[in-house]
Amino acid sequence: MGDPRRQKKKYVSPKAPFDSERFDQELQLVGQYGLRNKKELWKHKTELSNYRRQARQLLALPPSERAQVEKEIVTKLSRIGILTSEPTLDSVLDLTLENLLERRLQTIVFRKGLAASMHHARQLVTHGHIALDQARVTTPARLITIAESDMISYTTKSALNDQSHPARIAASDAATRVTAQPEEFDEEPRKRSPRGKRDSDEDSDKDEPVTDDDIGPIGGDDIE
Repeated sequence: MGDPRRQKKKYVSPKAPFDSERFDQELQLVGQYGLRNKKELWKHKTELSNYRRQARQLLALPPSERAQVEKEIVTKLSRIGILTSEPTLDSVLDLTLENLLERRLQTIVFRKGLAASMHHARQLVTHGHIALDQARVTTPARLITIAESDMISYTTKSALNDQSHPARIAASDAATRVTAQPEEFDEEPRKRSPRGKRDSDEDSDKDEPVTDDDIGPIGGDDIE
């Protein structure tokens, strides 16, 4: 038994630390799901890699030897809600990181309309405003099962139980915007230059340059 003060590392760092394409993908997921940092993303990515590795190892075994373990893995992922259709080992290999991030407590709080944004959902969880089966939960990264999804609500002592609370109104407005379909506009978006200049700036650049004869001396007095 190891020292409880020295916990084992729960994530694997990327092999290519300076991959620009990976940078863009990770930053997009961190902002989309309101994660604190990339370490949280790497933890879920490592967890998904473990499931995929177990599935590959089981597929290499005869069906009679892998039946029991295959049933346990598929049942676990189906209970969490990661596997929604065709719960087989082949479907485990098709899982993506987004499938795992959608089952986080933070994400489900936002999807249920209890928060105005992903970052607001994280704040509510960490500050103790969210309860799971009437028990306070302060872990945004906890994976929620299908049965637990209907048990998520505000804590009994939370001020957010008041319908007139500003945060409740903001969460309701955010849920309305998410469900509403985006409007279609006929007008084309205004084109911008490669450097981010407006059209008016481009037109001003085309004017004739100003010479010293066109500018008077400083202070408005003519120099003899």
